[in-house]
Amino acid sequence: MKIAIYGSRRQFSIVDIIARFLGELRSRGVDVIMHGKLYRHLMELIPDALIGLVSPVDHCDFTADLALSLGGDGTFLRTAVWVGDKQIPIIGVNTGHLGYLSALSIDELPGLLDFIAADRLRIERRSMLCVTAPQLPEGFSPLALNEVAIAKDQNASMICADVAVGSMPLAEYRADGLLLCTSTGSTAYNLSVGGPIVDPTLDVWVLSPVAAHSLAMRPLVIGSDQPVTIVPTGRASRVRLALDGRSVDLPMGTPVTIRKAPYKVMVMQLADHTFADTLRNKLHWGEQ
Repeated sequence: MKIAIYGSRRQFSIVDIIARFLGELRSRGVDVIMHGKLYRHLMELIPDALIGLVSPVDHCDFTADLALSLGGDGTFLRTAVWVGDKQIPIIGVNTGHLGYLSALSIDELPGLLDFIAADRLRIERRSMLCVTAPQLPEGFSPLALNEVAIAKDQNASMICADVAVGSMPLAEYRADGLLLCTSTGSTAYNLSVGGPIVDPTLDVWVLSPVAAHSLAMRPLVIGSDQPVTIVPTGRASRVRLALDGRSVDLPMGTPVTIRKAPYKVMVMQLADHTFADTLRNKLHWGEQ
């Protein structure tokens, strides 16, 4: 078995748990590769746990049976880009706060192989967004698991966004920004701007305005089978395009087209976990 590990480098308080986990992998003969940045960070903290076991990888040309994401949801999103289209299942281990995408807590990490051996994990296939737009920088990943957001410049007035779904013109949104999210991303940026929570296994998208300048412009759930084209206009010369928090500036008026990515992300969850469990545990639904 080979495990690929990607993680946040803010791992000062949990290095003992990571060292114990790596020791467990060593004892069971598991091959380990690790993203180079995390590897170099941990080499300064727990070198004995890595030497002779872990191989650093600074590129995306690798294979593995399982990818491990150590961190919060942001780390999981970066792990999904790192794994790309390899169809490697990703399991999130939460070292952050909410951790909607995580299956395990950090305290459960040393027992990961036991979870696998006991068949206590299952795979959910989650759709991704793929963006095409003129002047995207070379090397900038066009993929997003949570959302694509178009927002005004920090000091600019509102933007207008002409939106078309397939060949059908939909509406002109007047707002501080506009985001298109997957069902997976409905509990991220979309939730904070008042969009609906969507079961992450549903293959739909949500269009949500950010600080809409008309009460009539409400979040809208649409099918994911047709591309969505957004053309922003406004007084500013540039507009901000963000994919899962990774952002670039584009000239105002640049058409941005969003399609379903040609592959899905394989997200691992506990076999007995349900979306209702997530709502109760993360959003405290049902508490008095």
